[in-house]
Amino acid sequence: MLNGWDEAEELIDARTEQADDEAAVEPEEPALYYGSVDEFVREYLRQLYRRRVGPNTTAKWAAEWWRHPEAIVRLEALWRTWEHLRLDPATGMSVWLRDHADYHMGVLLSADGPFRKSEDSNRDGDPLPYTTPPAGMFPDMRN
Repeated sequence: MLNGWDEAEELIDARTEQADDEAAVEPEEPALYYGSVDEFVREYLRQLYRRRVGPNTTAKWAAEWWRHPEAIVRLEALWRTWEHLRLDPATGMSVWLRDHADYHMGVLLSADGPFRKSEDSNRDGDPLPYTTPPAGMFPDMRN
């Protein structure tokens, strides 16, 4: 027969065990929308930033953006922050555009940026030029 102290101790032990079990279950990471920086650039970013680029413009872009280490780092940062901020339905996209996209795209598209020697061009209103990177360079992170 249990007394009041034993019952209280068992109750505390049971609740502690339940709390430990609940804490052991880690929240699931949200699934990526885009599986790689390449998919993000190809499907989203170059469609969004429809700037006229070319040798006779001040805006520069390289269809083979993946040949430029600085561009890879900046575009990877844009992709990862977009994946995080897209989950904020209130201000996420505004913050992403203001604090991340406009800043990094301004650097990437600038006349003295990493694409300054690029001769790639597009027509007014067309997506930024794009060439598929070598197979396996940007594996799908969802797999």
